[in-house]
Amino acid sequence: MSVVVTGATGHLGRLIVESLLRRGVPAGKIVALGRDTSRLADLADRGVEVRPADYADPDSLRSAFADAEQLMFVSGSEVGQRVPQHHHVIEAAREAGVGLVVYTSIAHADTSDLLLAAEHRATEEELRASGLPYVLLRNSWYLENYTGQLAGYLAHGVAGSAGDGRVSAATRADYAEAAAEVLTTEGHAGRAYELGGEAFTMTELAAEVSRQSGQDVRYTDLPVPAYTDLLVAAGLPEPYAAILADADRGIAQGALYVPVEDLEKLLGRRPTGLAEAIRAAR
Repeated sequence: MSVVVTGATGHLGRLIVESLLRRGVPAGKIVALGRDTSRLADLADRGVEVRPADYADPDSLRSAFADAEQLMFVSGSEVGQRVPQHHHVIEAAREAGVGLVVYTSIAHADTSDLLLAAEHRATEEELRASGLPYVLLRNSWYLENYTGQLAGYLAHGVAGSAGDGRVSAATRADYAEAAAEVLTTEGHAGRAYELGGEAFTMTELAAEVSRQSGQDVRYTDLPVPAYTDLLVAAGLPEPYAAILADADRGIAQGALYVPVEDLEKLLGRRPTGLAEAIRAAR
């Protein structure tokens, strides 16, 4: 088995490589891809093959996918550019005759009205039409989206537009471990896994931060335009702020809620929960 992992310089891609190594996949059978291969030097020192690749450069992808039996296709990070970039990935995988493509999508990609979902849905449709064997890992939100903001929550409280909606967030490490399970076991081709952890509301998030910090942290629910403005005022570019605020709108309507069973089954255990993730991040 040879596994090519795209986006290995990013958080999720790197964790997938580490999960494969922990599972006993020989380092020489793993190919880690990234635009800046100097950031993968430590993996190369451990025997992982490192190759340069850029989703915007089809020739680099053709070279990177040579001899790949499996492709761990971590979705691109450039919102608005994913459709053409992902097309390049799928075409290069098809030309290389890759035996299985495992793609990181988003929860309910086939039906979701989230702004973020449109590019994932287009990618899923192209994968199906390509004739390549594939697995769809429809990941909900990252717990790190919240635990990375603990200092801000303690200073200003929690704000958003999620209402009483529940979000099935899980850690990147748990999503990575689930991906490694799919890559190293049989019977997954053609499956779409809806992946997420134990769901919680933003009010419950604020309450857990309060419990662990000893401070009174409250959740303030805002209209989507007001939350967008708040994110822009905090320094985010307006297009990105609008996408995050739209995601909160979706959370309010259940767009990022999934049952925990798919992730639990792939992990063979309960995913890391909100309380544990906050405790680890403090």
